[in-house]
Amino acid sequence: MRSFVRNLVIAALAVALLALFFRNAHLPAVWQEIRGADLGLLAAAIASMFVNAALRCVRWQYLLEPVGTVSFGNAFRATSIGFAATNLLPARAGEFLRPYVLARREGFSAAAAFATVVLERVLDLLSVVLLLATFLLFFDPGMSQRNSGLYAAVQFGGWVGVITAAGLLAAMFALAGRPDTVARMVLKLERVLPRPAAHVIARLAGLFAEGLAVARDPVRLLVSLAWSVALWLSIAFGIWAASRAFQIDLSFPGSFLIIALLVVGVAVPTPGGVGGFHEAFRLGATAFYGVPNDRAVGAAIVLHAVSFIPVTLVGLLYFAREGFNLKSMSSLATVAAAEDKPGEVPVLRPSGR
Repeated sequence: MRSFVRNLVIAALAVALLALFFRNAHLPAVWQEIRGADLGLLAAAIASMFVNAALRCVRWQYLLEPVGTVSFGNAFRATSIGFAATNLLPARAGEFLRPYVLARREGFSAAAAFATVVLERVLDLLSVVLLLATFLLFFDPGMSQRNSGLYAAVQFGGWVGVITAAGLLAAMFALAGRPDTVARMVLKLERVLPRPAAHVIARLAGLFAEGLAVARDPVRLLVSLAWSVALWLSIAFGIWAASRAFQIDLSFPGSFLIIALLVVGVAVPTPGGVGGFHEAFRLGATAFYGVPNDRAVGAAIVLHAVSFIPVTLVGLLYFAREGFNLKSMSSLATVAAAEDKPGEVPVLRPSGR
């Protein structure tokens, strides 16, 4: 029942955001804008999505090195499946499914692998803030005069991001150095929980702390951040190329500002960022770059498709090769999120077998 209510709320949120996105759009004009887009630039944007996926996998391999050696193929497979799940299922299910799939294939702790996913998100936040700061300090052509309210909100969000990322990195640094201490502290839960449950949670907490090992090494952490910045520069290229395909006068550094808005948009937990992504791009394009609303709506629709459809199709292909379907993907994501005993998980049978 709780899951049904959650999914209903998420669906209602997606519908509300899409209604906001389309409220002033003239669909025939939007279609004309889409038909007139430059196919060469859109092809470049699509190609950048596969570069993004490769960079994510290389970074993940590097973060996982203290836990165990991971092949690029397995990292790419798990990443593709995870992103497909996130794009198709509610509540960002892929964030749990991705480390779970990799851990099962490579034979190490899912909790430790999940810790690296959490660290990835912190590095992503820090990278986006760095790119935003670069734009605001060196490339801002006076955006505050075009929409002072939204501009101030972006600046405030940047400061919140810096403080949040710094705080999380400090906490991870502390946890990573003392996995045994973390496990002992969590074990105190046996005062309020059944002893077996407290021991399981304590063991998972220790494994999670071990997965944060990169946070203890300044050099490895800086290298990881460098991979993250490279990843987000590639994402910025895709946004720039798709925008230019619609004759939007967006400079490459200007895409850093759009990225900051899109990160907020996709933070809304709708499948594939539907609604939130669209409205964030439309708002940034119209408020800061003076783009006509119908053109911004068309560009947002195509950019979302370019950003989400290729990786989703690849993930579904990998999943289908295992003999599973969308329903079993949802079931496996639920198992991954609820798993409390790495290596002792229910076996899900492929459909039709």
